[in-house]
Amino acid sequence: MPMNKIQKQCEVCGLSFVPKTVDSVYCSKKCSGAAYRKKKTQEKKKEEQQAIIDKISADRLYISVPEAIALFGVAKSTLYRLVRQKRIPAINLGTRLVRIDRAAIEEMFPIRQTPLKKEKPTAKLYSLEPQDCYTIGEIAKKFGISDSSVYKHIRKYSIPTRQIGNYVYAPKTEIDNLYNQ
Repeated sequence: MPMNKIQKQCEVCGLSFVPKTVDSVYCSKKCSGAAYRKKKTQEKKKEEQQAIIDKISADRLYISVPEAIALFGVAKSTLYRLVRQKRIPAINLGTRLVRIDRAAIEEMFPIRQTPLKKEKPTAKLYSLEPQDCYTIGEIAKKFGISDSSVYKHIRKYSIPTRQIGNYVYAPKTEIDNLYNQ
């Protein structure tokens, strides 16, 4: 009986590929490296913006363009366009010394909130009765993978199990969510 290989689409280059593991999202080491570098660049940019925001005192009436970008999440070109159109009052103190009226920009754009840290997820309740569960053999047959792979995924994703006699049961909802992604 031939197994049907699941095709996924690479998140970086968009090509279809057969994943080596259930949670593979990149088709090659090259795409994985590109995604890692992009993620690190974004993290560094966020840290730099947070450092700029932390330096701004709350009582300053005029702020610089980089400070406005960090505070309000507005593009540089948008800020300069609004200054040119005289929709935001600004003072030009010299080359690269444009200062924008903080009150006017706050009216136009709300201050961007930094996302709060994620709270711990609440514990899920499962019914581990045999009618609400698959056996390991049923999972392997239904999704075309080996028993050992099923056990690995159950351990990796902390899926609860229950053993009754010679059979190990896992909740249908969790197994379906895992393999249908």
